[in-house]
Amino acid sequence: MSRSDSGRQVVAVKPIVVPAPDRGTDLQVKVTAPMSGENLPVIVFSHGNAWSLDGYEPLVDRWAAAGFVVVQPTHLDSRRLGIGFDDPRFAGIWRVRIADLHAILDHLDSILVRAAGLDARVDRGRVAVVGHSWGAQTAGALLGARVFDADGVPGEDFSHPSVTAGALIAATGTGDTLTPFAEEHLPFMRPDYSTMTSPALIIAGGKDQSRMSTRGPDWFTDAYHLSPSPKSLLTIAEGEHTLGGLAGEKVAETTDEDPARVALVAAAVSGYLRDALKLGGAEWTALNDDAAVGDGGWGIDSK
Repeated sequence: MSRSDSGRQVVAVKPIVVPAPDRGTDLQVKVTAPMSGENLPVIVFSHGNAWSLDGYEPLVDRWAAAGFVVVQPTHLDSRRLGIGFDDPRFAGIWRVRIADLHAILDHLDSILVRAAGLDARVDRGRVAVVGHSWGAQTAGALLGARVFDADGVPGEDFSHPSVTAGALIAATGTGDTLTPFAEEHLPFMRPDYSTMTSPALIIAGGKDQSRMSTRGPDWFTDAYHLSPSPKSLLTIAEGEHTLGGLAGEKVAETTDEDPARVALVAAAVSGYLRDALKLGGAEWTALNDDAAVGDGGWGIDSK
């Protein structure tokens, strides 16, 4: 049990094993939730490359304190499993990642029962997906995005009927701009956002220069510009790929350590999802008002 920045107590239960036949390794998840409250909405969160269910606590604890039940899997690309870019299994992990989220949603009742009886406190009609980096592309697939093949043909539909909204943080862009390394190891980084019809918040850093693309930081705004409405875009001018340290404090990947930036991302996601899931509250409206009169450090666009 821990206490969030807001002072509200949250509790985490891990690991919970989710049925995932033919995966080769158990699918384990962590569930973080507020200690009190009923009819709680759910966030299924997909981590970035190499992370695990133990990462992203600065986000997850804040979301739980805001009234969400958060479910985090450890995907096969987690560094603790040792499947790197040169492993022959790596080429198909993007599909396994999507299957992980489907397995969680399909077994959500069982997961919640084993997470201190949360099944009695959850509103199953209010489920969202959120992801960071590779996790954002994974989550986007459940919102309706597809993947272009080498000939530019969109692939299969991985959307899930229980998901009604989401948030994509530092989401992969699209187009023929992958670097040679990405072409070789990550050719699936060609999402087709034209079919991503579900409501979603896109969050991008104005200084996020990816080693996977020859484009600049605008690459991370494709999920907003190339998808149909309703969508919103939060752009953080000085943000880099981890946007202040989303995965944790003082982690090696963070090049722009800024706790206030992390708090902004967490508040934007919870506020947007409360609005999109019709949970009430004025957080999202207040953020939009703040952006309109701000100093340009961050801004919000919507369509």
